[in-house]
Amino acid sequence: MSIKARIDNWHSLLFSHRLKDLSERAILYMGVLGFLAHLLLIYLNRLGWLPENVFTAQHSLSDPLAAIYTPFSFILIYEVYLLVYYLPSSFTTSIAKQFEIISLIEVRNIFKDISHLEMTTDWFAHEANLAFTVDTLGFLVLFSLIYWFHRLRVKKPKSPLVERQLGFITMKRLVSIILLFVLGGLAIYSLGIWLLEMNDFRLGHVHELSDVNKIFYNDFFTLLVLVDVFILMMSFHYTEKYSQLIRNSGYIISTVLIRLSFSSGAILNMALIIAGLFFGVIILLIYNRVSQVELD
Repeated sequence: MSIKARIDNWHSLLFSHRLKDLSERAILYMGVLGFLAHLLLIYLNRLGWLPENVFTAQHSLSDPLAAIYTPFSFILIYEVYLLVYYLPSSFTTSIAKQFEIISLIEVRNIFKDISHLEMTTDWFAHEANLAFTVDTLGFLVLFSLIYWFHRLRVKKPKSPLVERQLGFITMKRLVSIILLFVLGGLAIYSLGIWLLEMNDFRLGHVHELSDVNKIFYNDFFTLLVLVDVFILMMSFHYTEKYSQLIRNSGYIISTVLIRLSFSSGAILNMALIIAGLFFGVIILLIYNRVSQVELD
């Protein structure tokens, strides 16, 4: 059996429609169970039945509305799988999935922010209230940009694939297989680090817990930038269209801006994410116009 056939077989096994449907149902059940478990922890915390050190430090255990954070975490896991699933399809589809993932992260942040709100008349005097407002308004902008991005995507009629294109697809399938295992390992590593930090906090070795929103996804987007750059470099061998190369380079800049947002405060965080999505939309808009000129 050739290497290409082995790669195709592994890809068919790991990214079959059946496994995709099973994953979707599993995530649905896990999300519901996680939501109920989160609610249970909130009420146990209110009754004072949980250890004070760790659990009382979690603002997400103070308000029942914050329990919505948990099912969104499971939905994000499925979206990450879909990103890898669609990676061999096209660069634009992969970037669209990245945009959807960052928007879901921001939705999850909004529900987490609810537990920090200070219900006072002087609303913007409190940092938590300001962060909630920025995240809420910013999400509306993100959702609009994602809608615009999808509208700009031009679905071209499928044409027979030439040998070079088949080679490029096989290469991307190999990348998606490797990426799936790497992300699985990264998820386990991130969970282990978080549990160790929780234990150190309980013992008093650390006095502040890391932002749970940045666990895994900080490294995840760093990895995506590297993967996108690798695919871009490989694409030089398979395409000679200047417009496609520039478009894909622009997508990487968009991903880099999103990655930088994880190292920023609330307002700058949202500004960088919006800038990343806006840049991606403009790149696709210009690419569509240039493609029309190339056809003429």
